[in-house]
Amino acid sequence: MSGPWQHPKPQQSQLRLVKIPELVLHALALGKAEGISAEFVTPYVAGSECTNLWRMRSEQIVNTPEDAPWITRFVVVPNVRTPVGLAGFHGAPDEVGIVEIGYRIDPEHRRQGYARQALETLLDIAKNHPNVQIVRATISPDNIASRALVDAYGFREVGDQWDDEDGLEIILEVAT
Repeated sequence: MSGPWQHPKPQQSQLRLVKIPELVLHALALGKAEGISAEFVTPYVAGSECTNLWRMRSEQIVNTPEDAPWITRFVVVPNVRTPVGLAGFHGAPDEVGIVEIGYRIDPEHRRQGYARQALETLLDIAKNHPNVQIVRATISPDNIASRALVDAYGFREVGDQWDDEDGLEIILEVAT
């Protein structure tokens, strides 16, 4: 689980989801991007849109170390020096086999298929893990692009929830 996750069809996509070194994750959570290698940091990764994510994941791996291989990873593609985005699970599978996915692509790299390829990679990891039964996505009702993406992979709406950070979210799930 800790090695890079390859796209399930490497002949079609060289995208990889690369585990973020813990020291980098903690530094980003503290807002100390200046001390991190340039291969990891972009204005987007170190910016305000990702700050809460880094804080949450840094605290999570301290409190629940077994989540570390599952959580947010860098989305890496050939010929781009820095990550084009972030993708991963919110943690290890829960007691009934549910994992929640998350992905975000740097605005500079959107509309190039990276979110789709990251989602395909996450679904493949989930499908091939014996403890995963359901993959969940939670999406803001106004995020039309993300909703269309998960709909294309068979996700079905199962409810909604209020998230203190993101507001109203639609809960969607697909069986592995």
